[in-house]
Amino acid sequence: MLNVLLIGSGGREHALAWKIAQSPMLGTLYAAPGNPGIAEHATLSQLDVSDHDAVISFCKDEAIDLVVVGPEAPLVAGLADALKAAGIAVFGPSAAAAQLEGSKGFTKDLCARENIPTGAYERFNNAPKAKAYARAKGAPIVIKADGLAAGKGVTVAMTMEEALAAIEDCFEGAFGDAGAEVVVEEFLHGEEASFFCLCDGKTALPFGTAQDHKRVGDGDTGPNTGGMGAYSPAPVMTQALIEQTMREIIEPTMRGMAAIGAPFTGVLYAGLMIDETGPKLIEYNVRFGDPECQVLMMRLKDDILLLLKAAAEGELAHVSARWKDDAALTVVMAAEGYPGTPKKGTPIAGLAAAEASGAKVFHAGTTLKDAQLLANGGRVLNVTAQGTDVTDAQAKAYQAVDAIDWPGGFCRRDIGWRAVEREAKN
Repeated sequence: MLNVLLIGSGGREHALAWKIAQSPMLGTLYAAPGNPGIAEHATLSQLDVSDHDAVISFCKDEAIDLVVVGPEAPLVAGLADALKAAGIAVFGPSAAAAQLEGSKGFTKDLCARENIPTGAYERFNNAPKAKAYARAKGAPIVIKADGLAAGKGVTVAMTMEEALAAIEDCFEGAFGDAGAEVVVEEFLHGEEASFFCLCDGKTALPFGTAQDHKRVGDGDTGPNTGGMGAYSPAPVMTQALIEQTMREIIEPTMRGMAAIGAPFTGVLYAGLMIDETGPKLIEYNVRFGDPECQVLMMRLKDDILLLLKAAAEGELAHVSARWKDDAALTVVMAAEGYPGTPKKGTPIAGLAAAEASGAKVFHAGTTLKDAQLLANGGRVLNVTAQGTDVTDAQAKAYQAVDAIDWPGGFCRRDIGWRAVEREAKN
């Protein structure tokens, strides 16, 4: 039996906890810091995950066999390196490999070296040069803070005014240290999709496709967020496109990372733009997407713990991942004010009613106070349902959303619209 420590506190980690808890291989599941939803499956610990020595001590005290790191920040900070050095198995990349997410410029340079299809780009450490390049290229154009900015450091500028303001924001500290360097890149046309692989340094195992909705408002309007909903599988990702993505993007990345002495282990999440020539890489993340993880966990037939352990131990060549034919769709319920300053502390009820029809509500930003569930973040709940196709899953997810009693929350009402339109045509 395996004792597992899960790091994180969001909807992604609740989905992982829910799925790991179903494994016959599981001994005890711990989570740090977790949330009220995760507490249904795991023993919570208020461990300071930025204190690597404290994490190692906890693992030794509780005989932890595997640490699963949910969010990107601890990975970029080198938690996986510290655990490995202490002889503790960990699912997640080294700090050197986590640069694929930690630095947009690092990834762009890797693409250039390995001939990976992506948008043309330049890196800048000052505003005047970045602005001159943007003016020379013209709008639309994409401005990215180089470092981690919680999914909010990217501006798809449709006008030059917007582009120049975004460059200004980065260098004036809107994203802290993340904006000390800026990547200005070509605007790619096409349809976006998310593609996931589990990796063990040598082998990359395809691990599902999804599409998410980044903008806060219906019809993809308003500012970018961490994600307002997602569905899986992504209809645009045909088997031929998956094979092309593996050949032209994932495999060269794995080779390139191994060549610089930073073999990639963990989950590699490729944000792709699909056009008539095939897939181009928009960016990499080095952890499961949030809320994409939620729909992947709903569809996965196999034991997630077995797969995570195989990735941590370099054994992925000997396992496979099987998927339900069903589609899954998740709707993010966010607190009033998000993606600006969310209103915290508003009461939430009706979760049991929402789950009565078979949907699953993953907690993302909740807290318990005197046995009352309260909103405690921007993205608060992920209401997730399965269906025969995306249209069916969408109907079931919104039926569950409507059963939740939370006046202080809001959601988009059109998650999955592209796939629903496709299905209506077919």
